[in-house]
Amino acid sequence: MDTLFVMQNGNTEKLTAIGLNIAVAGSIILFQYLFFNPPIFADDTLAQLPASNINIDTGYIFEKMKKEISPEERSKKFDEEIRKKYPNSLIKTVSNGVKHVKMTRYYDGRPVRINVVEIDRKLASDFEIKPTLSSAEDSLHSKKTITTIAKNTNSIVAINGTYFKPQTGVPLGTLMIDGDIYTGPMYDRAAIGIFDDGFGVARVQMAATMKAGDKEIKIDNINQPRTLSTHVIAYTKAWGQKAPASPRYGMQVAIEDNKVIASSSSPLEIPQNGYVIVGPKKQLEQFVSEKKVKINISLSPNWKNVRHIISGGPYLVKDSKVFVDMTAQKLGAIGGKNPRTAIGYTADNNLIMVAVDGREGSSVGMTLMQLANFMKAAGCTNAINLDGGGSTVMYVDGQVVNKPAFKGGIAISNALVVSKKDEVN
Repeated sequence: MDTLFVMQNGNTEKLTAIGLNIAVAGSIILFQYLFFNPPIFADDTLAQLPASNINIDTGYIFEKMKKEISPEERSKKFDEEIRKKYPNSLIKTVSNGVKHVKMTRYYDGRPVRINVVEIDRKLASDFEIKPTLSSAEDSLHSKKTITTIAKNTNSIVAINGTYFKPQTGVPLGTLMIDGDIYTGPMYDRAAIGIFDDGFGVARVQMAATMKAGDKEIKIDNINQPRTLSTHVIAYTKAWGQKAPASPRYGMQVAIEDNKVIASSSSPLEIPQNGYVIVGPKKQLEQFVSEKKVKINISLSPNWKNVRHIISGGPYLVKDSKVFVDMTAQKLGAIGGKNPRTAIGYTADNNLIMVAVDGREGSSVGMTLMQLANFMKAAGCTNAINLDGGGSTVMYVDGQVVNKPAFKGGIAISNALVVSKKDEVN
């Protein structure tokens, strides 16, 4: 939302002149009236604030009106900015407001191939940016190539998404699509929230409970592999037909429409409109005889009206400053020069998607710090690293445009895609 700037009085010199005429005095009175009771102009930002908190700065409003430009002028400005930002590069217009940039840059005298897609969301208003699973059936246990994912979603652009378990394809970290939480956070790693009119970035946390009467227990995660036998984890239909095996001394409770419909130490079938909760028996057995059970789930930060969330980590740029918190997000294993994938956004809410080739003589890859500096130089106010290495792949306008080690890219769990709003799945 645009910030409303409030006018403040500066110091005024004392009037020492004698005999000011009535016209001057009248002008002062008129100025005071207009200053403290400014005329109200239509501005969509005001509708989002309580009336009691509105401070109207007419200068700001006039400046905003003055800056409004036609789509043609905005497109021309976007073209100029891209050419200036990425000199000595091959630039292609994929669609209005969507640019693909290919370049080779040198770090420590070694070449690095970089593919960038930058999107002006106002120009590309017919397109939606969203994460998607590789499975058309919304199953978490799936892996497909980026080309297959892009074609299934009629996408003009796609890059690989968040980390995933190689054996199963289950995403590791927060993934929300169209308001539905498919997987919960891992180690509170950084994620980007996608809104209708912008983006947000934060290390996402989850708070979830299961309650019945005065009984309440914590739910540690949703659709994620178990890391501790003491954790209580909820599994939805996206996980599959049945929940995974119970931990030692554990049990499972199936809940549908807020009612316990089954309990067992063996894997239970996951209800279509519910969950299977798996955890220690001593915590779950108290709920077996309850008639009504309530599950409460919330994410922090509380991003109001967020449509999609895709996690990665670590941070690359935070509040316009290079910020790489690899150790804090338990990502020490991804250091060194490697193929990299990153996403970020600018102060104007342009999305920037980057794929860096590596592990070969003609492109040695980047360190996280080099990638962070690149994202900042590209104008990102916030940016995060995504899954990289063998997963790094970018698809633009019908083909894979980078050169992953495996031709066409390996099968991946999920992707971030750009598709026509009426065509995206």
